[in-house]
Amino acid sequence: MAKESMKAREVKRLKLIEKYAAKRAELKAANDVIGLQKLPHNASPVRIHNRCSITGRPKGYMRQFGISRINFREMASHGLIPGVRKASW
Repeated sequence: MAKESMKAREVKRLKLIEKYAAKRAELKAANDVIGLQKLPHNASPVRIHNRCSITGRPKGYMRQFGISRINFREMASHGLIPGVRKASW
């Protein structure tokens, strides 16, 4: 499980991105490079790192479900994810 500080840092980044989204778009449209450089680093959407919504695990993230591969496997085997079942052929 990820440290709580890492999860909180990601939430903080998401809030900053939402806060500066309009200003960033305006500066990009005006090709104002200096204005973009003055924005906080964490206001850039590139700095988001996908994490499991349950454990905060940064690796093995499945975008379609928003969870890590480990939680996905566990939840799927217990039938908690609709439309997903173990493959057999």
